[in-house]
Amino acid sequence: MSITRFDDPAAARFRQEVSAWVDGAVPEIWRTDRQSLSPDEVQQIQMDWDVALYKEGHAGLSWPTQYGGRGLGPIEELIYYEESSRANAPEGFGRIGRVLAGPTIMAAGSVEQKEKYLPRILDASEIWCQGFSEPGAGSDLAAVSTTATKVDGGYLITGQKTWTSFAQYSKRCLMLAKSSSGLPRHHNLSFFLLDMEQDGVDARPIRQINGEEEFSDVFFTDVFVADEDLVGEEHEGWAVAMTVLSNERGTTEAATRLVEATAQIDLLNRCCATHMQGDAARLQERRELLRWHIIRATEEKAAGEDWFVAGSVLKVQWSELIQDATRLGLDSRCAQHRDYWRHNYLASKAMSIYSGTNEIQRNIITDRVLKVAR
Repeated sequence: MSITRFDDPAAARFRQEVSAWVDGAVPEIWRTDRQSLSPDEVQQIQMDWDVALYKEGHAGLSWPTQYGGRGLGPIEELIYYEESSRANAPEGFGRIGRVLAGPTIMAAGSVEQKEKYLPRILDASEIWCQGFSEPGAGSDLAAVSTTATKVDGGYLITGQKTWTSFAQYSKRCLMLAKSSSGLPRHHNLSFFLLDMEQDGVDARPIRQINGEEEFSDVFFTDVFVADEDLVGEEHEGWAVAMTVLSNERGTTEAATRLVEATAQIDLLNRCCATHMQGDAARLQERRELLRWHIIRATEEKAAGEDWFVAGSVLKVQWSELIQDATRLGLDSRCAQHRDYWRHNYLASKAMSIYSGTNEIQRNIITDRVLKVAR
């Protein structure tokens, strides 16, 4: 049985187990001098970390044992991320598979889809990306125009997705496409598991303002998806997509961002001049508030309760915390870490946009949590 509260003695024992492993597994150069690493070296460490997580059994802590997981729960998962945060552990390329694709397939996929894809996600042999945003459908996801045309044995996908993380490395894509021109909005979309390694898929990396190419524009021209890779019912993909977004804005994603925020705030304490220490301390307080909200939502989730209210603020919290931390790091004018702060400040600007803009998140909180009358 999985742990349901953080004050359970079993949680302390599990934390000791994870802490001992993480301390020995994180490469020393990553912990102490990652700024000196080349992009290729960073990529290799991230890929190696995915493999190490799987071999140790930490890649699927809350996944069912029949798919290679440990059958634990969200408390254990958050303990892992907290200890990773403390040790400044890397983030692997398999995050979208583990956090988004896997839970979605478990919730809405067929038995055959689970048996086929979940083990490959867990052992990091297949990297996944998410085909949602389009040039004309960002915040309004229901307006996607990429089409899925029914043919014998499956569908042909044609259109464009943008800001697709890890597309150039991915084997599979979570794809939302318009499958009907006559049905009403939200009932005209279908959800697919698309093979990225076939003719008709053209991933073109987007060079970001910080110099990275994490995202891509991806063009699809008559790309075939078999009937068995349709998730859920035809034309009812919106409900499946909401499962993805729930995970993307939920406790596990927030926990991965807690790792990132902790590393930055720890570095701030070394970079900031005396007159900036008060600002750094306030960011540390916000980091602790984020942690408290994650713990509260995770305990409710572990107990089988509705954790939506507790988790609704998480995406706004972590994105704005990281933006403010990198802004202060830039203002510190630390010569030793100047390039690090510039890079991460520029990268952070997108955080309040993706996964649903923070403005949309605040509307959701106003409407569904506070229930303020319009």
